[in-house]
Amino acid sequence: MDKNKIHIQLVWGALLVLMGIAFFFQIPQAMARIVSIESSTLEIGFVYFCLYLIDLGLLVGGVKKLYANYMLLKKTDAADDNIT
Repeated sequence: MDKNKIHIQLVWGALLVLMGIAFFFQIPQAMARIVSIESSTLEIGFVYFCLYLIDLGLLVGGVKKLYANYMLLKKTDAADDNIT
């Protein structure tokens, strides 16, 4: 893979992690608005579960993308050093 693409993927992974962190702190504020709508406790619990599951997906996906592309970048740099 081209180094520019790897760098773009690293930035994308970092943005996913940052968005996951921001979303984690936003969930309680969003839930306060959602709770104000009359609904059952089961529905509120399900919404909590879904929001935290989405957040977990953002965090894990971002960390996985960062790790994989960082290792790919290291391997590409090592290959470039061996060529020259």
